[in-house]
Amino acid sequence: MLALVARATARPCGLLKQMPLNKITGRFQLHQEALPHLPVPPLQQTLDRYLLALQPIISPEELSHTQQLVAEFRKPGGVGERLQKGLERRAKKTENWLSDWWLKTAYLEYRLPVVVHSSPGVVLPKQDFLDRQGQLRFAAKLIEGILDFKTMIDNETLPVEYMGGKPLCMNQYYQILSSCRIPGPKRDSIVNYAKGKKQSRHITVVHNFQFFELDVYNSDGSPLTADQLFIQLEKIWNTSLQTNKEPIGILTTNHRNSWAKAYNNLLKDKTNKESVRAIEKSICTVCLDAPMPRVSDDIYKSRVAAQMLHGGGSRLNSGNRWFDKTLQFIVAEDGSCGLVYEHAPSEGPPIVALLDHVVEFTKKPETGKSPTVHLPMPKKLRFNITPEIKNDIEKAKQNLNIMVEDLDIKVMVFHQFGKGFPKSEKISPDAFIQLALQLAYYRMYSRACATYESASLRMFRLGRTDTIRSTSVDSLKFVQSMDSPDKSDQEKADLLRRATQAHREYTDMAIRGNAIDRHLLGLKLQAIEDLVSMPELFMDTAYAVAMHFNLSTSQVPAKTDCVMCFGPVVPDGYGVCYNPMEEHINFAISAFNSCADTNAARMAHYLEKALLDMRILLQAAPKSKL
Repeated sequence: MLALVARATARPCGLLKQMPLNKITGRFQLHQEALPHLPVPPLQQTLDRYLLALQPIISPEELSHTQQLVAEFRKPGGVGERLQKGLERRAKKTENWLSDWWLKTAYLEYRLPVVVHSSPGVVLPKQDFLDRQGQLRFAAKLIEGILDFKTMIDNETLPVEYMGGKPLCMNQYYQILSSCRIPGPKRDSIVNYAKGKKQSRHITVVHNFQFFELDVYNSDGSPLTADQLFIQLEKIWNTSLQTNKEPIGILTTNHRNSWAKAYNNLLKDKTNKESVRAIEKSICTVCLDAPMPRVSDDIYKSRVAAQMLHGGGSRLNSGNRWFDKTLQFIVAEDGSCGLVYEHAPSEGPPIVALLDHVVEFTKKPETGKSPTVHLPMPKKLRFNITPEIKNDIEKAKQNLNIMVEDLDIKVMVFHQFGKGFPKSEKISPDAFIQLALQLAYYRMYSRACATYESASLRMFRLGRTDTIRSTSVDSLKFVQSMDSPDKSDQEKADLLRRATQAHREYTDMAIRGNAIDRHLLGLKLQAIEDLVSMPELFMDTAYAVAMHFNLSTSQVPAKTDCVMCFGPVVPDGYGVCYNPMEEHINFAISAFNSCADTNAARMAHYLEKALLDMRILLQAAPKSKL
């Protein structure tokens, strides 16, 4: 189950500060080495906090049983202490005791398709072009912006980010370009071609299900200009007009074990192998999509979110992808655009920082003339389709179309207020939104559920994420009081403030490496590594309930007016991502149609009502001295 929570993508609090740096060779390495190591939290502290986290989501009888198991686990000289010591030894020997385990457990050993189940998408504002010319001009400018960002990575002049005055690990930025996931029979792997003599000089462009290798540097090493790129993209468009090509990219949407078999089969042919390697080695992929089917304005953004996540199915743009590629920028002929990214190398914030840079870059006017040099024809990547590969493609199409039909996604722009309102009440906007989600869920289901919000561990070397458990004793007291006639507005407002404060405290604890989830995972994996029998604590029903995140949520703030989206992590859950702007909030809410109990539009309705009711409550009740 822990593998399922891998996709939450947020940084938990506020926008990160940046500090530009002049180029110093080895600057990145020096910065990394100066960062602290991720601590192993004290065992007793984690166990106490685990019991506290269980209180709002399990029955008193279940809690009593778990308390006994915890008492057994925490005994002096017992199994808990032995596993804790093993973790502490591991922490001394490694750069980060968690990062390798987390990469394997949460991503590379996760066998469901990356599409919907793992890879997040980003919906960018609709562009105002409506034809091929506009599409290719925008795509060319976008590629130029990507290369501009890549120069900062290559030169190690990327601004270091800070949170709360502390420098953050920048490693993820160095993993997102020129990288790709490779399917394996039991565990996938990641390749990266960003460094060394074999450094990538090309991107992959996909149009009409056909793949092209486009060299994006001139012979003198300078990146191609937008004008040059436009010429090359036109050549690609004109070459790929015939439509009788098999959508080879559909194979990457399949269950990882099925895709691994098909991948090995595909690579038996020398031409196919060369084409696949060219895709894997490319800096990124740019997908030139066919226009989306026309829909009404009120559902347009939701349809774009679905396009970003899965491409719309085998009859639309899903074959216009290579989903194992870390970064795929999507530009459709109708002006809809965004990106989908393979989650293993990075969390959301580095992706969004790159996107913010690229979107700003596309708005810049062209400077100077392009070199008048003859540019070679982009190389078409050819595939020999055997009957066996054709069969694999047909099966992948069927499986994908079932997934596409099953995904229920709603993008909601909440216009009544943005992060400015909670800030005016001296409440963290993130905590306020999380409490609104708790209230919406409670009103829908009359119970609280395990809720995952991603916390960044980037204060530590190679830090990824831990879990902010938004459901707390305080959040439950608040949501129960909200519709109770026995409580005054003042009492409800006080409970709301107390709950947001508790969320803020858990967030601070999590980003400092003291949350419970990754520590518990570490203890469990240590038991597997030590070949000791699995402690009963991890076989307990309460543990399964605690790890079944009906709400998987993520704040991913961006300067661009965009929103990230991802699928639910459990069959009966919701995936909720949000970008709080000053005057409005962008939400993307997902669920599965195959679950009768969940509905993304219904959740959006309840969430909107919760946000409005909480504002009314705070405005009606005088501020207390909590």
